[in-house]
Amino acid sequence: MDTGNNSTVTEFILAGLTDWPVLQIPLLLLFLSIYVVTVVGNLGMITMIGITSHLHTPMYYLLSSLSFIDLCHSTVIIPKMLVNFVSEKNVISYNECMTQLYFFLIFVIAECHMLAAMAYDCYVAICRPLLYNVIMSHQVCLWLVGGVCMMGLVGATTHTSCMLRVVFCKDHVINDYFCDLNPLLELSCSSTYVNEVMVVCLSAFNILTPILTILSSYIFIINSILHIRSTEGRSKAFSTCSSHMAAVGFFFGSGAFMYLQPSSVSSMEQGKVSSVFYSILVPMLNPLIYSLRNKDVKVAVKKFMERRTFW
Repeated sequence: MDTGNNSTVTEFILAGLTDWPVLQIPLLLLFLSIYVVTVVGNLGMITMIGITSHLHTPMYYLLSSLSFIDLCHSTVIIPKMLVNFVSEKNVISYNECMTQLYFFLIFVIAECHMLAAMAYDCYVAICRPLLYNVIMSHQVCLWLVGGVCMMGLVGATTHTSCMLRVVFCKDHVINDYFCDLNPLLELSCSSTYVNEVMVVCLSAFNILTPILTILSSYIFIINSILHIRSTEGRSKAFSTCSSHMAAVGFFFGSGAFMYLQPSSVSSMEQGKVSSVFYSILVPMLNPLIYSLRNKDVKVAVKKFMERRTFW
């Protein structure tokens, strides 16, 4: 990606989460622990799905893709954040900042659409069980994952291209712990009208379109569950999608709070809390949610641990 600089600013300073020196080391240890759990959890989920034959289904193929997105998503943000906790001056160059913004947007947009693809998979599994293997074929899964990646690339390229046109000339302190759209636009000394329109339009598309897809899927899912007569059947159908419902609530709730508020209502401090949730905590929570609430994954983990103990 060409990161041409139209600004007089060659580097930014990241304000971070707090100005209090006494909190730097505790926060370093906290977020280092979160990152380790995130990496182990998501790599473990990818490995478990890869080596367990009965998990080689469309649902777990999409879950594996979500884990890969979460792993990359957190890796774009947290390592630089950890370095900044022990640095005297949290400097990031213009090119590094634009690169971080670009890859962050790829993975956050991809996660929005991946959750929608997983909702569609749940819909097919519960509402069209006899046709599941036909509708969710291997080729369809590949197309879904490819479409998710394409959405991420198009959205990130559009936003970053618009950001490269923005001129930064004086203030270079980003009031955040990474290079995100809104904190960068706050520093502009040129018109940001086009950027703000793109943020609202693309954020609405990348948040509201998946949400509508998810809501539509779950309306049909709930309707089908209510028509299941046996309690056991209802419980099994609900457990199939309960993990996904929790992941959707965490991710889209914090994302919508960050990007869909008018600038007059939102504040950078509120934005920091929200972005910590969806960019750092959600990638850690997703593998925990799916492993603790999914019987197939728990069985796979148990068998894997038994094999390791036997060896």
